[in-house]
Amino acid sequence: MNLRRWQSESISRAFGSYCSGFRHFMCLATPGAGKTVMASVLAKRLFDAGMIDMVLCFSPAIVVAEDFRRELEASTGRSLSGRIGAGGCSLTYQAMSSLDTSFWDILDSYRVFVIFDEIHHCAADQEGKSNSWGETIHRNIRGRALYSLALTGTPWRSDNIPIVLADYCKASGKVHCDYRYGLAEAIYDSVCREPRIIAVDNSKICVTDGPDSHCYSSFSELLSDSDCSYQNLLDNETLISEMLRRAADRLERLRIKSPNSGGLIVATSVSHARKIAHLLRRELNVTAEIATYVDNNPLATIRNFRNSSNKWIISVGMISEGTNLPRLKVCCYLTRVKTELYFRQVLGRILRATEESGEKGYLFMPAEPTLVEYARRVSEDIPESNILTFSSICSNSQGSYVSNSSHYDLDGTGCDKRSEAEISINSDDELVGSLRTSNSLVTLAQSYEASIDVSGSFTQKLVEISNSGFGSSATLSAELLSLPLGHSLC
Repeated sequence: MNLRRWQSESISRAFGSYCSGFRHFMCLATPGAGKTVMASVLAKRLFDAGMIDMVLCFSPAIVVAEDFRRELEASTGRSLSGRIGAGGCSLTYQAMSSLDTSFWDILDSYRVFVIFDEIHHCAADQEGKSNSWGETIHRNIRGRALYSLALTGTPWRSDNIPIVLADYCKASGKVHCDYRYGLAEAIYDSVCREPRIIAVDNSKICVTDGPDSHCYSSFSELLSDSDCSYQNLLDNETLISEMLRRAADRLERLRIKSPNSGGLIVATSVSHARKIAHLLRRELNVTAEIATYVDNNPLATIRNFRNSSNKWIISVGMISEGTNLPRLKVCCYLTRVKTELYFRQVLGRILRATEESGEKGYLFMPAEPTLVEYARRVSEDIPESNILTFSSICSNSQGSYVSNSSHYDLDGTGCDKRSEAEISINSDDELVGSLRTSNSLVTLAQSYEASIDVSGSFTQKLVEISNSGFGSSATLSAELLSLPLGHSLC
């Protein structure tokens, strides 16, 4: 197998670390760089050296666990079915809770190599602060696995609980990684596509509530000066249609050269996904596949799309990090989730390079201020605002841990600038994010009686990361400001 330079380097460094007596290795590689292949070839090398008896792999989603299983089997030549005589198994983090004590006993009886994909989902530390996945790892795997490998493309947590098994530099509060391969390097090596992030705005949005009517000159002004929420904006058919037209036009141009190119639309709920599919058919005469968490077999839908030349797939909670769909080159970001972690993971879905030269990935999004700020920082591997600061962690009256900072984005919830978030499923099978305050429960998807008329001129701002000069600078179009390159890890 022809490995990429970074894969060969990280495998050699991890293998050497294990041979030197270290049992844990943490690898940061930007989304889309090929972490699955790296981990699988490392497992093969450990098997070939007679250093391990089996491998266990844990991932945050079923589709990722299946991809990991296939790659591990192809690289090692061993079955990862989990049955008697197999070389191990590939499971989701969710599945860990159903494993009994006898399963974990294999860590004491055999030499086991454990792979943790996207380890940032798992939080725990020595003081007892944890989430359920991190607690399971802390209780059952830490110190028992002969060797372990932690993989991540976004090594931070917005809730400020430490990533399980990770070491932090006390002086800087940054995660220590044993190997680091950032987006700038990946683009320079043609491992990842150059991202193009397009923020779509409008010059005249009028909100009518009974006899009152107010007009706003941008989405930023609308969201800051009115009661209109971002979700209300995402429900507007005029905005959706304009976003779809721009993204579809870009995809059609890409398909002239690469007929297999595909597009991803990230929706906010099941009904929202169906609405988007309806608008695609009505406005552009284009059909789309839909993969959601309530479908009977969303993995089959994703696999069928992967092996087809269909243009569009709409996702609700199914295609984010780790999902391997290299033909995706265009994304329409229409979800209410506004965490930087999720934003970067979705962006990574359109950055997986193929054999073409000079590839680019295009992400279209509304010009919502938080998302625009994330776009400004996209060339940074670690956002300054989300670096863990141990002094900011404190216990509240319920015994959970929150930060004293004003920034409280929690993984995957879309709740910003609040203390705690929940996800529940209502009778319409929609994801509903809720913000729990000290006195009441406020639902994000509140009914909004006012009507929104988006009647002004649509404009777009392009965030462009240039392939030339990486390591020293990144450029933004003249419509935005200059952007410095990232922070180094300790």
